[in-house]
Amino acid sequence: MSAPYLIRGSVSLPEAELMWRFSRSSGPGGQHVNTSDSQVELRFDLARTEALPPVWKERALERLAGRLVDGVVTVRASEHRSQWRNRETAAVRLASLLAEATAPPPKPRRPTRIPRGINERRLREKKQRGETKRGRTGRGWT
Repeated sequence: MSAPYLIRGSVSLPEAELMWRFSRSSGPGGQHVNTSDSQVELRFDLARTEALPPVWKERALERLAGRLVDGVVTVRASEHRSQWRNRETAAVRLASLLAEATAPPPKPRRPTRIPRGINERRLREKKQRGETKRGRTGRGWT
């Protein structure tokens, strides 16, 4: 790994808590593809980690509940031919997933009222449009 992967602020993914697994990537390839384990599966035990603040951890467990298996989040990468690049991709993907999952919720929207002048103008224009359309009828021409 090149550097610690920051989640947000000064919190980063601890190297000791990352579990790596390698296997052969699917898809076409030459003779070399049968011997190289370039697909990377990165597992991170979210339920037991001490690297995240408790509030973040709770938020992430709630938001990633559909992706977790026994509290462990898994990320796969097999886009590149080299295992090293796939490791980098998987780690970055996990860090961004955790950053998104631990982000604070957005501020609640304050409902606003439509100003009376705008509403009156809309109704006036609607009435005028109706008058224009009513004037298009053929009644009264004969």
